[in-house]
Amino acid sequence: MIGGSVLAQDTPPPPSATPSAPEPQSPQGQTSTEEKKDENPNPAQAAAEKTKEVTIQAVEATKEAGKQALFKARDWETGWFTGAYVKKGRKRVPMTAQQRLDIYLQQTLVSPSDYMKRAFAAGIDQARGVPSQWDDGWGGYSERFASREGQFISANSLAALGNAALRYEPRYDQCTCSGFWPRTKHAILRNFVTYDRSEQELRPQLALYGGAFGGGLVSSSWKPHPRDMWSDGAYAMLGQAGYGALLNFFIEFAGDINRKIGAKKR
Repeated sequence: MIGGSVLAQDTPPPPSATPSAPEPQSPQGQTSTEEKKDENPNPAQAAAEKTKEVTIQAVEATKEAGKQALFKARDWETGWFTGAYVKKGRKRVPMTAQQRLDIYLQQTLVSPSDYMKRAFAAGIDQARGVPSQWDDGWGGYSERFASREGQFISANSLAALGNAALRYEPRYDQCTCSGFWPRTKHAILRNFVTYDRSEQELRPQLALYGGAFGGGLVSSSWKPHPRDMWSDGAYAMLGQAGYGALLNFFIEFAGDINRKIGAKKR
């Protein structure tokens, strides 16, 4: 009995009863501090990244704006230089009074290209020295530009009123034909005839040349003496014959010119 008792006391306890050592624990609050550091990066670095992002966006926007400006400047078909016209294959329909007013404003007072044309014409007058009473400096050029602008507005206003009264078509229509010479012939011919209210029958360009003649008469009122109002009117009609044919030529071949300089066909 005693021996058995001694043996029982000398037997070591089972492994499961051995107490395990406590696992090391991270200092209190270490995990939350690291998370805060990740959520709140360096302010200077964040500002630098934001500045870089804004700069890239600004560069891309500037590049896109430049491309659009170039396309618009070279796009003859938008009417920036040529004005309103009826494209090839599009059916002609009688215009409303509001449409006539819109075209008049666009081609007389709104489009920047019209002012550029007057500036170019004034430059030619400056080089020719006409009228000779106006000097050759900037003062003389300003007078010539104002004279050209006044004559242009007068002629366009009279032509618009005449076309509205006669119900004539004020727009150029591209030829449905093909080939360089047939299209050129059409462009020149349409400077002297236009469609009546039916949009089918051709009639002489009475309002267009009447407006040109009237614009020449009006311009003589502010030109220095000696002056001949009838000669000014006749010269204005001749100018319309040449300039109008050239403008129609550009309108007729607008798409071809566009594709030659790289604009995509729409």
